[in-house]
Amino acid sequence: MDNTLLEARKDPMGRAIADYHTSGKAAKLRVLSSMFYEDEIPVATLFRSYEEMPPLEKTMLQMAHGRVLDVGAGSGCHSLVLMERGHEVVAIDISELSVQVMRSRGIEARTINFFDETFDEKFDTILMAMNGVGIVGKVERMPQFMRCVKRLLAPDGQLLLDSSDLRYIFEEEDGSFCIDLAGKYYGEVDFEMRYKGVKGATFDWLYIDFETLAYYATAAGLKCEKCAEGDHYDYVARISR
Repeated sequence: MDNTLLEARKDPMGRAIADYHTSGKAAKLRVLSSMFYEDEIPVATLFRSYEEMPPLEKTMLQMAHGRVLDVGAGSGCHSLVLMERGHEVVAIDISELSVQVMRSRGIEARTINFFDETFDEKFDTILMAMNGVGIVGKVERMPQFMRCVKRLLAPDGQLLLDSSDLRYIFEEEDGSFCIDLAGKYYGEVDFEMRYKGVKGATFDWLYIDFETLAYYATAAGLKCEKCAEGDHYDYVARISR
């Protein structure tokens, strides 16, 4: 985790977002991982309206208040909903292509890495939708993440995030879980994206269970509460001072 930003030539998702914004269509955005079969992200879903969003995303948007930081904002679909509701929103992404699209949609968007220590504005709500906490990459980096959260939160501020507990991948037929406790944390996943001729670098992505999230929040002197649960080990959490 550093101040890394994405070059356009190595930014498959940004290119897909730019294509769809320009023409209303995009090619296949492929997602590869050593843990899963190859998948595809339907680019149109990155431009979804509030009505098209899943329940947990709607919950987070309803909970947002004050000045909002939309982290890893992509096409800006969440920022637009919040702006329509009267919130002041700053959207950040490491993809310059995505930031250009958001700006053309009327969003105050900046090319900033969340972990850039020179970024020290204050926000009433930090929004990390679509498992945005995944940018932490590895669970050992959670203390650094919590320090960043504390730096950016206003005195009465909150961080809203959704994530999933990947233990279901290791569930046996009898309902027990076969997880190697001596190995790496089971929610650490590697991904690589490809779009047309653009191949992105492999990156680490974190899915974190609520108990582990709460442990690191508490260790950092923050409060953590589970606000909603989905049907498949997914949840919304709120972290505050």
